Amino acid sequence: MIAQLRGKLAAKTPGEIIVDVGGTGYQVFVSLNTFYELPDPGGAVSLSIYTHVREDVLQLYGFLDHQEKRIFELLLGVSGVGPRLATNVLSGIPAQEMVQALTNEDVARLMAIPGVGRKLAERLTVELKDRAGALRVAGPVREASGGDGKALRDLEGQAVSALVNLGYKRPDAERAVKRVAADVGGSLEETIRMALRSIAG
Repeated sequence: MIAQLRGKLAAKTPGEIIVDVGGTGYQVFVSLNTFYELPDPGGAVSLSIYTHVREDVLQLYGFLDHQEKRIFELLLGVSGVGPRLATNVLSGIPAQEMVQALTNEDVARLMAIPGVGRKLAERLTVELKDRAGALRVAGPVREASGGDGKALRDLEGQAVSALVNLGYKRPDAERAVKRVAADVGGSLEETIRMALRSIAG
Protein backbone atom coordinates (compact mmCIF):
# COMPACT_ATOMS: atom_id res chain seq x y z
CA MET A 1 0.00 0.00 0.00
CA ILE A 2 1.23 3.50 -0.85
CA ALA A 3 0.94 5.77 2.21
CA GLN A 4 2.97 8.79 1.09
CA LEU A 5 4.37 10.34 -2.07
CA ARG A 6 7.18 12.88 -2.14
CA GLY A 7 8.45 14.27 -5.40
CA LYS A 8 7.91 16.92 -8.06
CA LEU A 9 4.50 18.12 -9.18
CA ALA A 10 4.51 17.25 -12.87
CA ALA A 11 1.01 18.47 -13.73
CA LYS A 12 -2.16 19.58 -12.02
CA THR A 13 -5.79 20.17 -12.95
CA PRO A 14 -8.70 20.63 -10.55
CA GLY A 15 -9.29 17.25 -8.96
CA GLU A 16 -6.28 15.41 -10.38
CA ILE A 17 -2.49 15.76 -10.33
CA ILE A 18 0.58 13.85 -11.42
CA VAL A 19 3.48 13.50 -9.00
CA ASP A 20 6.89 12.62 -10.44
CA VAL A 21 8.75 10.38 -8.02
CA GLY A 22 12.15 9.41 -9.37
CA GLY A 23 10.96 9.52 -12.97
CA THR A 24 7.70 7.64 -12.36
CA GLY A 25 4.50 9.66 -12.64
CA TYR A 26 1.73 8.82 -10.17
CA GLN A 27 -1.83 9.92 -10.89
CA VAL A 28 -3.35 11.23 -7.67
CA PHE A 29 -6.92 12.43 -7.13
CA VAL A 30 -7.28 15.42 -4.82
CA SER A 31 -10.04 17.60 -3.46
CA LEU A 32 -10.20 21.20 -4.54
CA ASN A 33 -9.11 22.24 -1.05
CA THR A 34 -5.87 20.31 -1.52
CA PHE A 35 -5.56 21.59 -5.09
CA TYR A 36 -5.70 25.19 -3.83
CA GLU A 37 -2.59 24.67 -1.72
CA LEU A 38 -0.39 22.89 -4.27
CA PRO A 39 2.66 24.61 -5.75
CA ASP A 40 2.99 25.32 -9.46
CA PRO A 41 4.11 22.40 -11.68
CA GLY A 42 7.79 21.73 -11.07
CA GLY A 43 7.52 22.46 -7.35
CA ALA A 44 8.22 19.95 -4.62
CA VAL A 45 5.24 18.24 -3.03
CA SER A 46 4.68 15.72 -0.25
CA LEU A 47 1.27 14.08 0.05
CA SER A 48 -0.31 11.71 2.49
CA ILE A 49 -1.96 9.01 0.37
CA TYR A 50 -5.05 6.87 0.66
CA THR A 51 -4.76 3.83 -1.63
CA HIS A 52 -8.03 2.51 -3.01
CA VAL A 53 -7.82 -0.98 -4.52
CA ARG A 54 -10.50 -2.82 -6.46
CA GLU A 55 -10.27 -5.91 -8.65
CA ASP A 56 -9.62 -3.87 -11.79
CA VAL A 57 -8.16 -0.59 -10.54
CA LEU A 58 -5.76 1.01 -8.10
CA GLN A 59 -6.41 4.67 -7.32
CA LEU A 60 -4.47 7.11 -5.17
CA TYR A 61 -6.07 9.96 -3.23
CA GLY A 62 -3.75 12.63 -1.90
CA PHE A 63 -3.89 15.09 0.99
CA LEU A 64 -1.67 17.91 2.17
CA ASP A 65 -3.68 18.20 5.38
CA HIS A 66 -3.82 15.16 7.65
CA GLN A 67 -7.08 16.43 9.11
CA GLU A 68 -8.69 16.39 5.67
CA LYS A 69 -7.54 12.81 5.24
CA ARG A 70 -9.11 11.90 8.58
CA ILE A 71 -12.44 13.37 7.47
CA PHE A 72 -12.10 11.56 4.13
CA GLU A 73 -11.65 8.26 5.97
CA LEU A 74 -14.65 9.02 8.20
CA LEU A 75 -16.76 9.60 5.10
CA LEU A 76 -15.70 6.25 3.66
CA GLY A 77 -17.17 4.57 6.74
CA VAL A 78 -20.65 5.77 5.78
CA SER A 79 -22.76 3.45 3.66
CA GLY A 80 -22.99 4.64 0.06
CA VAL A 81 -19.87 6.82 0.17
CA GLY A 82 -16.91 5.76 -1.98
CA PRO A 83 -13.61 7.59 -2.43
CA ARG A 84 -14.71 9.63 -5.45
CA LEU A 85 -17.84 10.86 -3.68
CA ALA A 86 -15.84 11.55 -0.52
CA THR A 87 -13.42 13.64 -2.60
CA ASN A 88 -16.30 15.53 -4.21
CA VAL A 89 -17.80 16.19 -0.79
CA LEU A 90 -14.52 17.67 0.43
CA SER A 91 -14.30 19.71 -2.78
CA GLY A 92 -17.75 21.17 -2.21
CA ILE A 93 -17.17 22.27 1.37
CA PRO A 94 -14.01 23.28 3.26
CA ALA A 95 -12.96 20.76 5.87
CA GLN A 96 -13.65 23.04 8.82
CA GLU A 97 -17.14 23.79 7.50
CA MET A 98 -17.72 20.06 7.04
CA VAL A 99 -16.93 19.48 10.70
CA GLN A 100 -19.26 22.30 11.70
CA ALA A 101 -22.08 21.04 9.46
CA LEU A 102 -21.79 17.54 10.89
CA THR A 103 -21.62 18.57 14.53
CA ASN A 104 -24.52 21.02 14.09
CA GLU A 105 -26.52 18.48 12.05
CA ASP A 106 -26.83 21.06 9.26
CA VAL A 107 -28.52 18.85 6.69
CA ALA A 108 -29.28 21.76 4.37
CA ARG A 109 -25.60 22.72 4.11
CA LEU A 110 -24.62 19.15 3.31
CA MET A 111 -27.36 18.86 0.68
CA ALA A 112 -25.81 21.81 -1.18
CA ILE A 113 -22.88 19.55 -2.07
CA PRO A 114 -23.20 17.72 -5.43
CA GLY A 115 -24.07 14.06 -4.96
CA VAL A 116 -25.41 14.53 -1.43
CA GLY A 117 -29.17 14.11 -1.16
CA ARG A 118 -31.30 14.36 1.96
CA LYS A 119 -30.97 10.70 2.93
CA LEU A 120 -27.19 10.73 2.64
CA ALA A 121 -26.92 14.08 4.44
CA GLU A 122 -28.97 12.70 7.31
CA ARG A 123 -26.85 9.54 7.43
CA LEU A 124 -23.69 11.63 7.55
CA THR A 125 -24.91 13.68 10.50
CA VAL A 126 -26.21 10.69 12.43
CA GLU A 127 -23.13 8.53 11.91
CA LEU A 128 -20.41 11.17 12.05
CA LYS A 129 -21.66 13.89 14.40
CA ASP A 130 -19.80 12.72 17.49
CA ARG A 131 -16.64 11.62 15.67
CA ALA A 132 -16.41 14.80 13.62
CA GLY A 133 -16.79 16.91 16.75
CA ALA A 134 -13.40 15.67 17.95
CA LEU A 135 -11.65 17.14 14.88
CA ARG A 136 -10.30 20.66 14.85
CA VAL A 137 -9.50 21.88 11.37
CA ALA A 138 -7.87 25.15 10.37
CA GLY A 139 -8.84 26.38 6.91
CA PRO A 140 -6.12 27.47 4.47
CA VAL A 141 -6.08 30.93 2.94
CA ARG A 142 -4.68 31.61 -0.50
CA GLU A 143 -4.17 35.00 -2.10
CA ALA A 144 -5.32 35.75 -5.62
CA SER A 145 -3.19 37.04 -8.49
CA GLY A 146 -4.02 39.36 -11.40
CA GLY A 147 -4.87 38.67 -15.06
CA ASP A 148 -6.07 40.36 -18.26
CA GLY A 149 -9.39 40.05 -20.13
CA LYS A 150 -8.51 36.97 -22.20
CA ALA A 151 -6.97 35.29 -19.17
CA LEU A 152 -10.18 36.00 -17.26
CA ARG A 153 -12.29 34.34 -19.96
CA ASP A 154 -9.98 31.33 -19.99
CA LEU A 155 -10.12 31.17 -16.23
CA GLU A 156 -13.92 31.27 -16.26
CA GLY A 157 -14.02 28.38 -18.72
CA GLN A 158 -11.67 26.30 -16.57
CA ALA A 159 -13.64 27.09 -13.42
CA VAL A 160 -16.96 26.17 -15.06
CA SER A 161 -15.44 22.90 -16.32
CA ALA A 162 -14.20 22.05 -12.84
CA LEU A 163 -17.63 22.68 -11.31
CA VAL A 164 -19.38 20.60 -13.98
CA ASN A 165 -16.94 17.76 -13.30
CA LEU A 166 -17.91 17.99 -9.63
CA GLY A 167 -21.56 17.43 -10.55
CA TYR A 168 -23.01 20.91 -10.80
CA LYS A 169 -25.29 21.79 -13.74
CA ARG A 170 -23.53 23.91 -16.35
CA PRO A 171 -25.97 26.87 -16.20
CA ASP A 172 -25.61 27.03 -12.41
CA ALA A 173 -21.83 26.78 -12.69
CA GLU A 174 -21.67 29.52 -15.34
CA ARG A 175 -23.83 31.90 -13.30
CA ALA A 176 -21.80 31.33 -10.14
CA VAL A 177 -18.48 31.81 -11.91
CA LYS A 178 -19.68 34.99 -13.62
CA ARG A 179 -20.75 36.40 -10.26
CA VAL A 180 -17.34 35.96 -8.64
CA ALA A 181 -14.66 35.81 -11.35
CA ALA A 182 -14.11 39.55 -11.75
CA ASP A 183 -13.69 40.01 -8.00
CA VAL A 184 -10.96 37.44 -7.32
CA GLY A 185 -8.19 38.83 -9.53
CA GLY A 186 -7.59 35.99 -11.96
CA SER A 187 -6.98 33.10 -9.55
CA LEU A 188 -8.50 29.79 -10.71
CA GLU A 189 -8.38 28.33 -7.22
CA GLU A 190 -10.11 31.30 -5.62
CA THR A 191 -12.69 31.51 -8.43
CA ILE A 192 -13.70 27.89 -7.86
CA ARG A 193 -13.73 28.37 -4.10
CA MET A 194 -15.95 31.47 -4.24
CA ALA A 195 -18.23 29.97 -6.91
CA LEU A 196 -18.82 26.95 -4.68
CA ARG A 197 -19.74 29.24 -1.81
CA SER A 198 -22.05 31.22 -4.09
CA ILE A 199 -23.88 28.08 -5.23
CA ALA A 200 -24.18 26.85 -1.63
CA GLY A 201 -25.70 30.19 -0.62
